Amino acid sequence: MTKIPVEVSARHIHLSKKDLEALFGKNYELKKMKALYQSGDFAAEECIEIAGKSERELSLRVIGPVRGKTQVELSKTDTIFLGITAPLRNSGDINGTPGAILTGPEGKIKIKTGVINTWRHIHCSPSEAKKLNLKHGQMISVKIGGPSAVTLHNAAVRVGANYKLCLHLDTDEGNAAGITRNGEGKIIT
Repeated sequence: MTKIPVEVSARHIHLSKKDLEALFGKNYELKKMKALYQSGDFAAEECIEIAGKSERELSLRVIGPVRGKTQVELSKTDTIFLGITAPLRNSGDINGTPGAILTGPEGKIKIKTGVINTWRHIHCSPSEAKKLNLKHGQMISVKIGGPSAVTLHNAAVRVGANYKLCLHLDTDEGNAAGITRNGEGKIIT
């Protein structure tokens, strides 16, 4: 069994340039708070509010850099709280997903699509994938030990040139496994 780092990815948003400017002002640039494990990604200082059908709101950390399309990544618990029926999807697969109301310091917008419950996934570089005999799109299982030991099935493998080996879980999955931020698992299939 191969050991793999595990990270819990809390609710967050990736903004398009257009939506960033609508929420924070014209020509606004994100301020980097800290680098994330995946190369080039960073947690920005900025946060926005999201509201769904329940009229409740949650705060979302903005993750940079800006993207081509705005995407909100929530746990199942978050979607229930907001009254949004968000499908379980791979990052970037937002066609046919629900929208929400986003509020920033300089404006409020309604996105028509982009809210997802992110599928658990493993990032890995092409060389790591080759070494571990993994293929992009493959579904594998990972065992996480400890007092709250769990085995997670159907973790999607995502191979990318700038990726580093790591399993990403949402907060619900991390809580079930007893991981609050970082942990370790073992690839079993």
